[in-house]
Amino acid sequence: MAATGRPRRYGAKFACDHPLTWPTPSDEWTHTEAAYGQVRLRAWAGLHAIPQHHAKRGTRQAQPQVIGTGIRLEVERLPRPTQTPVPLWLWWWGPLPPDLAPVWRIYIARFAIEHLFRFFKQTLKWTVPKLRSPTSADRWTWLLILVYVQLRLAQTLVQDHRLPWQAPVAVDKLPPARVRRAFSSLLPTLGSPVSVPEPCGRSPGRPTGTRSPPAQRFAAVKLTP
Repeated sequence: MAATGRPRRYGAKFACDHPLTWPTPSDEWTHTEAAYGQVRLRAWAGLHAIPQHHAKRGTRQAQPQVIGTGIRLEVERLPRPTQTPVPLWLWWWGPLPPDLAPVWRIYIARFAIEHLFRFFKQTLKWTVPKLRSPTSADRWTWLLILVYVQLRLAQTLVQDHRLPWQAPVAVDKLPPARVRRAFSSLLPTLGSPVSVPEPCGRSPGRPTGTRSPPAQRFAAVKLTP
């Protein structure tokens, strides 16, 4: 007996929590790691999210579909045995299909990237200066990158000055925040190519009755209506 009713508008259903709706994977990759045991990735190409309609009246139109690839990551164990591994779902969208071998490593590296941005903002004061021009902002960013490189190079040249509640760490594994805390002891041994400043008297300052011009303003970037 033929099925009745309107056919599916968006194709066969794919639910992450219902394995019976999963078709044959378009790609699969398996590998064994010392820290994670057996690592298995399966990918299903040609998927898209459920299109949502806008709540405003009169805009219930067909929404654009973003076709991508759903990836399921499964590991045998975690580096911390106190935690139970849970399957992880990832979404890939791009002009080329994903290479499953480095995908899961890139996802793990995101934690290091997030902590790096936090270190730049909170410790190195990346966003504290209120710079008015993009050129000054780029120059300040490059200076902080050079500072971070110097901290990495000085990792094995300083001694760890840990706080009372911090655990000891090997010298070759000191994080940049601890290297920065002990970097002042290294500065006297480095020297400086800059000559000693010569006194030149007291600056006369701004003439009486003059005012500095207003700061240059830049128009805010707004979305088009």
